[in-house]
Parts: sequence; structure tokens; C-alpha cells
Amino acid sequence: MTKRFGIDIDGTVTCPSALVPFINKGFGLNITLADVKEYDLNKVVKVSEEKFAKWFIENEPVMYEESPLAEGAEKILNLWKQRYELFFISARGSHLLENTKKWFNKQGLAYNHIELIGSHDKVSAAKHHQVDIFLEDKHDNAVMIHEECDIPVLLFNTPYNQDPIPKGVIRVNNWYEANQWVKNWLR
Repeated sequence: MTKRFGIDIDGTVTCPSALVPFINKGFGLNITLADVKEYDLNKVVKVSEEKFAKWFIENEPVMYEESPLAEGAEKILNLWKQRYELFFISARGSHLLENTKKWFNKQGLAYNHIELIGSHDKVSAAKHHQVDIFLEDKHDNAVMIHEECDIPVLLFNTPYNQDPIPKGVIRVNNWYEANQWVKNWLR
């Protein structure tokens, strides 16, 4: 039976620092990914939640269309598409589906399904699509998916996800390490 992979998009398929240049330009900052110690970007920008949310919503389509791929993502995902079902499950709002598909096509990435759920609670989507493994960059998502779905979750290591993890959540530094872990898991 073909394995089905649940894969987050932002910070996992896209480079984790993809939004940093947009934030720097939008708020006159000079931060790097190393400065982002929490997933909540508002903590780095230090403006009101309302102001940041308004800016984010206005800039979301362009940021997502111009986000660079994470190193190795294209190579590994194109290798996996020949063997596994790739289900991309993202917190992006469903109104961004066409932008997202356009970005996937531009990057030359194949997919079996893209689901934009509009929230960070990916557990129900992971269960609904019966994924066998999940790839994620948000710490609490990774832990919840692992615990609720009882599947391994590969957590892409970033400065903003350094809290402790349970045994079924596995830190990987890049797509090549993810691929190696998957190969060993499938043996």
C-alpha cells in the first residue's frame, strides 16, 4: 500500500526565512531567522496584533507567491512523488488556493492534494486524509499531530521550534535528513 505523506508548506517546503525579508521591508527592521525565537512573528515585529494582522493579510498573497523553496525540497519531493502520495496541509486560508497552486506549478512540484485549512489545527485534516507521516515546522502542531494521530512527525529544525519534543517527533535539519529518516522508517 502506498504511504501517504502529510506535509506543511510554510517553513517546511518553503525556506523558514522566507517571510523575513518581507517583514524587514514592511516594518523597517533588519532581522534574520536567528532572531525569530517564537513562531508568533508579532513578537519580533513588536507592533500591535491588529496592525501586524492587517499587514500580514495585505501582503500574504505576494509573500506566498514569492517564497523560495527550502534547500533540497524540490529534489526530495520530486523523488517522493514517484513513490508516495503527497498531501500538503497548510494553515493558509482557503482563499489562497489558486496562489498556492500557482506557486507549486512555478516551482515544478507535484502534489496529490492541497488543503488550506485556515488554522493551525491540522489534526483533523491529518486524520481525515489518513496520512502515515507528517512533516512540519511548528512545534505544537508537530507534537499534537504525533500524539493525536499516533504517527511519526518530522520537525524541521528552526530557531522558533526549540521546545522539547516527545519520542515520535523527530528533528531534521533539512530535506536530505528527512529523506534519510523516511528511507530508514520504511525498511
